[in-house]
Amino acid sequence: MMEMLQYGFMRVALVMAVLIGLTAPAVGTFIVQRRLSLLGDGVGHIALTGIGLGLLTGTSPVLGALVVAVLGAVAIEVLRARSRSGADVALALLFYGGLAGGVLLTDAEGGGGTSLQSYLFGSISSVTVDDLYVVAALAAVVLGVVALFGRELFLLCQDEEVARASGLPVRFLSALVAVTAAVTVVIAMRAIGLLLVSALMVVPVAAAQQLTRGFRATMLLAMAAGVLSAVAGLAGSFEYDLPPGPSIVLLALTLFVAAVLGGTLVRRARARAAAGRRIPAVRSGVDAEAEVLGG
Repeated sequence: MMEMLQYGFMRVALVMAVLIGLTAPAVGTFIVQRRLSLLGDGVGHIALTGIGLGLLTGTSPVLGALVVAVLGAVAIEVLRARSRSGADVALALLFYGGLAGGVLLTDAEGGGGTSLQSYLFGSISSVTVDDLYVVAALAAVVLGVVALFGRELFLLCQDEEVARASGLPVRFLSALVAVTAAVTVVIAMRAIGLLLVSALMVVPVAAAQQLTRGFRATMLLAMAAGVLSAVAGLAGSFEYDLPPGPSIVLLALTLFVAAVLGGTLVRRARARAAAGRRIPAVRSGVDAEAEVLGG
């Protein structure tokens, strides 16, 4: 770990890994609770078109991805809200169209597979200080949204009809979740890759759910698991010359397996403790009955 910090680009990558580890599970908690776990994956496909536009026009691919991803997230939410029966087909068209558009535009730019590869699977070692400033600003926006609208988003995720009856702006909050997810995808695409970023939004949350009961506890534990996966995956990729994106995701999956096993042990221990408390209560009731009957 200390050897890794001797290099300037790895220090930048480490800060970015921490930011991604915090933001992705924070947003992912709301997405998983709303049963939209594949939203990040779909937005990632759409963002490819923005990357292609940025490369083709000579502007920032990150800015292009951000604009297209946000527009795509809003379109997804509109389709989901207005046409539940055919929404899955419409969303599939958006996802595949975004992927195809990104590939064609990137190829037209002349970068070919090399440019696209770094965005599909991540290239955290190529991140610059300017990239870090952009990511830090976007991460601050995402965490700010979570902090400011956390209670409203929690109620929305628990029951949309109750949220509507409570007077909350359900459509606005639903769009806010989708847009925040889109921004998170753009934050993480350079480090993890558009095809893998959804995993860091979902897997740490799924792991935390195995060990916690409350919504807040789940989010905090998921964020801790996200940071651990991102930092340890980055360190492992440096030590063993592995691609960082897949390393981070595989570590998150390892934590999920460990959480499943740990959660099983915790639930069994709770069940045994509960059974132990019931047995004395039953015995005391039997003794009292025997005393009344003269036994």
